[in-house]
Amino acid sequence: MPARVISIEGRVWHVYPSGFLTQSVGDEFGLIFVTGHDDSREVRVTRYSPTSARAREQSMAELDDRALITLFGTSQSSARSPEAGYRA
Repeated sequence: MPARVISIEGRVWHVYPSGFLTQSVGDEFGLIFVTGHDDSREVRVTRYSPTSARAREQSMAELDDRALITLFGTSQSSARSPEAGYRA
């Protein structure tokens, strides 16, 4: 699935389904927000429960821009996120 692109406070963010699966698969999905390049790249991660579709890509496609912006507001830095490659 191609990335969704949204603008938040003047910054362009690319939004991807994380692909990281938990035991709640089908009930909860992750989203990765990415902006910038190289050293200025910022990655944020959040999880959400779909309201209708139970397929990751389909549920993301059903989210409108307002919903993505709301989810961005609940996102956290990727520094300690398994979706973004963190390992304990």
